[in-house]
Amino acid sequence: MSNELPAIVIVGRPNVGKSTLFNRITGQRRAIVGDEPGITRDRLSGIASYEGRRFELIDTGGIVVSDAEYIPSQILKQAKVALDRASHVVFLVDGRSELSSADLELAAMLRKLGKPVTLAVNKADTGAKEALMHEFYSLGIKDIFPVSAEHGLGMDMFLDHITAGIPETVNEPEEHRIRVAIIGRPNAGKSTLLNALLGEERAIVSPIAGTTRDSIDEEVERDGTNYVFIDTAGIRRKGKTKLMAEKLSVVMARRNIRMADVVIVVMDASEGVLGLDATIAGYAHEGGRSVILAVNKWDLISSGKKKEFEENVRYHLKFLEYAPVVFLSAKTNAGVNKLYPLIKECYESATKRVTTGELNRFVETLHFEERRILYITQTGVRPPSFILFTDKAGDLHFSHERYLINQLRKRFGFLGTPIELKIRGRVRKKDRKALK
Repeated sequence: MSNELPAIVIVGRPNVGKSTLFNRITGQRRAIVGDEPGITRDRLSGIASYEGRRFELIDTGGIVVSDAEYIPSQILKQAKVALDRASHVVFLVDGRSELSSADLELAAMLRKLGKPVTLAVNKADTGAKEALMHEFYSLGIKDIFPVSAEHGLGMDMFLDHITAGIPETVNEPEEHRIRVAIIGRPNAGKSTLLNALLGEERAIVSPIAGTTRDSIDEEVERDGTNYVFIDTAGIRRKGKTKLMAEKLSVVMARRNIRMADVVIVVMDASEGVLGLDATIAGYAHEGGRSVILAVNKWDLISSGKKKEFEENVRYHLKFLEYAPVVFLSAKTNAGVNKLYPLIKECYESATKRVTTGELNRFVETLHFEERRILYITQTGVRPPSFILFTDKAGDLHFSHERYLINQLRKRFGFLGTPIELKIRGRVRKKDRKALK
């Protein structure tokens, strides 16, 4: 997200309602919310605004300061990165339960930062026990606000306080950023690829399958172009996902595909092309998004097998014949830099507009026996959509439609993006003029 905006960071123990508070303030369902502790593992960020004061809001994973287990220690590491950037810290506690040693340890760590810290006592609508209020003062944080992240109670006074030092901003039109969703099977290397693309250790990377549950947005500028990367949670088949977090991660991944301009489908070279790879890639294709197929962990495979592997990819993913295939190793960074120019080219293909004049000149070069194409006009982008007006009504034969799409690609490019065609029978002259 933008480094120019002040950052407000939410921290707290697992399951105190940080993701609910994040969603409440940003006004969007970006973080996965549920009763299972520790659902948010990475730090999430979003742009929020209150009374004209814009800021970046960062939601960290549930922190246990003294926990030495791999995932909690990585969460703490990510949280410290966020806290370094923070202009204000919100320490969230559960107003219905007594303070724990973890709360006291976290409060002590926050006090040492030398930054403004506000204590938000959540779930106040369920009746925070009066006896506990004295306990909250024992944390040594003077600014205390009772709130309900779920129902919005107490939010105005709380937001007034934490945004008090932020100047009001004039709304300026934002420059478009190419949104890139990274999807794939659990443990295919999505987070490692994100880190390689950003050049920093941004997402939690571990050998534990399914470590990333939420999706994380991160902005980067490369050669004058702004990109926003979304690292989606590892996708499992819905029927096999028993935990609520896993079911929701499938929903969130599909939502992020809809929000993206370009989708990178990450496959694990060491495991080959699996049926689940085709299912996941199908989500992107169905969404009409530009697609890049990234074969990761290629450092584990003999380089002489590239042609054979690509043929295998093409065989299993026939519906993605338009998607370029990139062989890379996110771990060693080999081949990763090929992605930036490719992402830009795929985005430009998906948003390309061809004039009716160019299309009509294109029509004259076609050799079509089934029917005569009178003219073509482009009706939309992302994906590029065209209407063909012909001398006969009815759909084109599959092979003729494929020929036409291939010829459009040959003439105008359209790398990495699906193309939509609609057929119309002969129209009257006056209607034809109205369409131009």
